[in-house]
Parts: sequence; structure tokens; C-alpha cells
Amino acid sequence: MLTSSTIFLVILFLLGYIAKNQAIMVAVYILFGMKLLKMDDKLFPYIQDKGIGWGVIIITVAVLIPIATGEIGFKELLQSIKSYHAWVALIAGIFVAVVAKHGLTLLADDPQVTVALVLGTIIAVVVFQGVAVGPLIGAGIAYIIIKILESIPFIK
Repeated sequence: MLTSSTIFLVILFLLGYIAKNQAIMVAVYILFGMKLLKMDDKLFPYIQDKGIGWGVIIITVAVLIPIATGEIGFKELLQSIKSYHAWVALIAGIFVAVVAKHGLTLLADDPQVTVALVLGTIIAVVVFQGVAVGPLIGAGIAYIIIKILESIPFIK
């Protein structure tokens, strides 16, 4: 049976195909597989609840592999602190981690924001060849902007 969610997923798959975005196509393919195997009722809520955490773990493992292989060691760490690029990256890493924390708060307190974030992420991935790692950071940035706007008396 064709439901609106199925049609939406087909559209996303086609957009992923047109944009040559493998991540969107694989994600939709996996979701279709779960739906076809009637696993969606059990797995969707679990994955929705735990998926961001898993993604963060996978990304963190990927980033730490050069340390685990010995490609990056203390020598490289000490050399990097001599570079302003490293200091900018350090500050950026701290900034996005704090912003992401606020993103989690916003998503928990204001779930309808998720729809806009997902749509924004889809547009960025399909149209601008972005990478879908931004919803949490996007939520954090949205949180900061919302708080700034709420502090302006005539905006409310």
C-alpha cells in the first residue's frame, strides 16, 4: 500500500540518485528494507532514539583510527600546537561540541524543530552535496539563534 511516508521516501531516493548522493540512497534503501520485512514498528523507535549516539560513536572511531594505527602520536600532537590551524581546529571542536549539546536540548524541548532540521539537512545533502552530519549542530545553532531572538523584547 502506498502511504505518504512511502512516497516521501521514494522522492528522497530519487533526489539522492539525481544528486549522486549514496548516503541518502542507502539510508532510504535500509528504511524500505525494514518496512518490507515488517521490522519498522520495533526498529524505527529504537534507531530514532539511539541512532545519533551510534553515529557519533562511528564518527569518533573513524577520527581516532590514525591514533590507533600510530599514524598520529604525541610527536605529531606537539608539532600541531605550533600551528595556528591546530588552534583554530581546537576552538572549532570545542565550539561545535557545546553547540551540539544545546542542539540535543532543543530537540528534546521542541520536537517540531526536528522536521525543519531534517528538511534542511535533506536539501543540503541533495542540492548542495552536503554531508548529513549536521542536524545536531543545526539544532544547536538554531537553539543559539532562538535564544538570541527571545532576548530581543520586540521579537516575541
